[in-house]
Amino acid sequence: MATAQLYCVCRQPYDVSRFMIECDICKDWFHGSCVEVEEHHAVDIDVYHCPSCDVHHGPSLMKKRRNWHRHDYTEPDDGSKPVQAGTSVFVRELQTRTFPNGDEILQPMQGSQVTQRYLERHGFRYPIAVHKMEGLGLCLPPPDFSVKDVERYVGGDKVIDVIDVARQADSKMKLSAFVKYYYSPQRPKVLNVISLEFSDTKMSELVVVPDIAQKMSWVENYWPDDSYFPKPFVQKYCLMGVKDSYTDFHIDFGGTSVWYHVLWGEKIFYLIKPTPANLALYEEWSSSPTQSEVFFGKKVDKCYKCVVQQGTTLLIPTGWIHAVLTSQDCMAFGGNFLHNLNIGMQLRCYEMERRLKTPDLFKFPYFEAICWYVAKNLLETLKEHLNHWHAATTFPGVPPNQLFIVFLV
Repeated sequence: MATAQLYCVCRQPYDVSRFMIECDICKDWFHGSCVEVEEHHAVDIDVYHCPSCDVHHGPSLMKKRRNWHRHDYTEPDDGSKPVQAGTSVFVRELQTRTFPNGDEILQPMQGSQVTQRYLERHGFRYPIAVHKMEGLGLCLPPPDFSVKDVERYVGGDKVIDVIDVARQADSKMKLSAFVKYYYSPQRPKVLNVISLEFSDTKMSELVVVPDIAQKMSWVENYWPDDSYFPKPFVQKYCLMGVKDSYTDFHIDFGGTSVWYHVLWGEKIFYLIKPTPANLALYEEWSSSPTQSEVFFGKKVDKCYKCVVQQGTTLLIPTGWIHAVLTSQDCMAFGGNFLHNLNIGMQLRCYEMERRLKTPDLFKFPYFEAICWYVAKNLLETLKEHLNHWHAATTFPGVPPNQLFIVFLV
């Protein structure tokens, strides 16, 4: 029986889940965690020397910056290539752009007004802003809750997804490493955390999602306890962004609606209504090889700017296209939920994801399964109502369990 090849200073076999870097001298591979090289930092290394080779050949050689407007900062700055999303030049230009005021489309409401009955009666078509969380049923840590507190409750060893904003590239690092970066006097780059789902941690006990997100959620209402698939956890995210973090235009997975609450700091949302024309433009833009070079907000008639300050809760309906700029260091909490009010738009967004070949990692977990669970519940409800109806109305020759077909026809 052949023995597995061993790598790194720890002399362990290859593990696909752990980031590794190759030494350009000895050609051995090393775990980033063993040689103190973060995944996002590895892209800045031109020639890597492992600890042993470093002794004889000197330190690793770093790439040289040649521009501030491209994801690949080694490209020559000759003015021939356009600005790409997320770079420092892009963020600076974004802050000078003018937009229609978000007040034109935002619905300001009190927390106690945001109820399932209200939304069923009036619809959930436009974003809702709640400036005081009283009445929402939302419970959160106090405003002095810090990034270090997140580490204390979640655990420093938890591996999280981090976005290198200037490259718009995702990498993984331990939460403890992000905390160290966050508090460093000179941050070498802009890193953004937007997908830390903490339902399975101690921090979950500190957060109760808004009543509306809980009561309307398909997952909370229809996901069976004995499901073959694991229950999706998408209702409790902690977002930690440093100043100038930027997330480009997107629709939340599966067309989910979203709740956001800014605990401290500030975020700026750029919101676009999901009209058929705008959705078609969005799909075309999303599949373009030059997507990062085109500011989607300029391709539509109206892109609204909405500043969300500390203490404000924002509810975004199904399908709204939005980008987010973190204008100052910020901590926010949020969650996603599917519901009954905009089913057609949810399905349309999911079909768009399929056409765009969106990776499973960025889709709503088990979207088709939850749709079947909802459909099963609807069928059972229809049968129940029709059986009651059949007791008062007879259809000769039609068995009760087929009445729902007659009803639908």
